Amino acid sequence: MKYKFGSFQIISVFVVAGGLAVSQAMAAEGGWQPQSSIEIVVPTGAGGENDRVARSIQRILEQKKFVTTPVVVVNKAGGNQVLATAYVVKKTADPHVLLYATGTIQSNEIAGVSDLSYRDLTAIAKLRCDNTAVTVAFDSAIKDMPDLIRRLKADVKSVSFATASRGGANNLVLAKALRSGGIDPNALKLLVFKTNAQSMTAVIGKHVDAVGSSVSASFQSVEAGKLRILAVSSPKRLGGALAEVPTMAEAGLNVSGVSNCRYIYAPKGISAAQRAFWEKAMAAVNDDEEWKADILKGNQTRDFLTGKQLETSLAETYDATKAAMLDIGLAKSK
Repeated sequence: MKYKFGSFQIISVFVVAGGLAVSQAMAAEGGWQPQSSIEIVVPTGAGGENDRVARSIQRILEQKKFVTTPVVVVNKAGGNQVLATAYVVKKTADPHVLLYATGTIQSNEIAGVSDLSYRDLTAIAKLRCDNTAVTVAFDSAIKDMPDLIRRLKADVKSVSFATASRGGANNLVLAKALRSGGIDPNALKLLVFKTNAQSMTAVIGKHVDAVGSSVSASFQSVEAGKLRILAVSSPKRLGGALAEVPTMAEAGLNVSGVSNCRYIYAPKGISAAQRAFWEKAMAAVNDDEEWKADILKGNQTRDFLTGKQLETSLAETYDATKAAMLDIGLAKSK
């Protein structure tokens, strides 16, 4: 009777609060729960996009009582995200430390920038993915991706490209897309800018013909009628104002594997029960309505994975990223 009464109370939380109280459910199941403050480590500075999303996770976990201990966001910027990764790797078996990470963990290892691997951590969940866009000035003579490919095949130097990071996810997606279209990405006329904002300004001013960036970086200028997106890397068309923008796959281009996704990792050595707790907590974050709305607003993609599916996805992403980086001379061959 006592167990049934407890189950009834948990069901009441569904009805009254409108969400799953993960910590209460696990208590009923006899699972592990956090015993002290939780750190969500962010590999970039305060105020940026990664910091904003990490604080959204913090808010959801605390406000909806998915955890009952305080959740603190800790910014550890530096070393192209190596500092934050090293900090969490050293917290072996500590289930109270999480890393909100990008695919830079993989690209750093592949490029030889760091000896740390994503395999030195416990992968908890894949949360959300940015999409890459190839964007031109609104009145550009380049009509669409097939037209761009035709121009490059006729003269690879006839179109100049901007990017904010050589070897970054958007640069790699562009390189893989063009390679699959029969274009050597190493032959491109490529200009590297310090920020996405600078690269967008260059395209708007027609100093550069096209830019490979995240959709979110170009979206404001697209809405303002200054830029036009030729194609996006998402598996299917995005919604809202971008519903008419075709995918790269529709142009016959292959960008599978290479991605710009966000992940949650824990240190190596946590128990199966602790990993299960965080998987359930992140599943609850993924189901949060405000979280879903934020992903939609940012023209991102929900691609939630845990467990074996996540491990397989990470391995495939690693291989695809390495192949793309080798193709443009940014990876060690061994």
